[in-house]
Amino acid sequence: MNLAKQKLLAVSCALTTALVWGLMWFPFRALHEAGFSTAATSLTVYLVAAALGVVLFREVFRREARFEFVLLPLALLYGWCNFSYTWAVSEGQVMRVLLLFYLSPLWSALFSWLLLHERLSRIGWLVIAMSLGGMMVILYRPGLFSGDFFSSRADWLALSGGISFALGNVLSKKAHALPVALKSAMVWLGVAICGLASLLWQGQLGAELMLLHGEVLLIVLVLGVTLLATSIISMHGLSILPATQVMTLMLMELLFAAISAYLLAGERMQLQEWIGGALIASASLLSGHIVARPKPAAPPLPQAA
Repeated sequence: MNLAKQKLLAVSCALTTALVWGLMWFPFRALHEAGFSTAATSLTVYLVAAALGVVLFREVFRREARFEFVLLPLALLYGWCNFSYTWAVSEGQVMRVLLLFYLSPLWSALFSWLLLHERLSRIGWLVIAMSLGGMMVILYRPGLFSGDFFSSRADWLALSGGISFALGNVLSKKAHALPVALKSAMVWLGVAICGLASLLWQGQLGAELMLLHGEVLLIVLVLGVTLLATSIISMHGLSILPATQVMTLMLMELLFAAISAYLLAGERMQLQEWIGGALIASASLLSGHIVARPKPAAPPLPQAA
């Protein structure tokens, strides 16, 4: 396959990933409204994806799998990231949740600066300013600073998911040598653990699993297969395209989600959310340039004769 066709295939992979995640809210919300909780959906769907992934990539696991301590915080951070996102879209406004989740470049810049001691570029500080501005525009409402700040659970689930995602990205730099299949399986197990912990806390594990039959079981299996397939094709796109181009294409998720939320749930964005969303999306486009490049070393001075 020539280079042009490879790039076209990679672009298609990135757009397909954006489409899947732009529509993923709908089956999770449908199951939630049918009485199968988000915790139960997360537990079962991600266990299916993890089991299928281990079977499909068993040779990779057999040759390269090894335990490193960094896998534990990665599993918990990415697990909470996915769990909180699906919980938020199950009960909150889809685009509002997505936009607040897309604040992850803000948290990535701050964590890189605070934890990795990376020097931010001017664009990095601009990303922080635009992201903070977009967040405040979206979250602002009358009474926000008079005791009503934490009234929307979906908003804060989305924010915490974005923070977990960004911190996971920072920590994942220490696990770059581990195979992608292993890290993906740990992420899926992390989501399942979050769902299991929630069900055990509520004492609903047995009651929820009793609902796992018929249409519910079919949707869970389809979602598990879809998650695995999406992970595979997204990895192919990432292996060919520059990260900045992938980020640009993945922003199509916002468009797909906005259209689907309008058509399937009748949700419309207000002017306040359009303005905040434009700031956040613009910051995401610039997020590939948040770290300042080191200055080239000065050439040695010529020696005197």
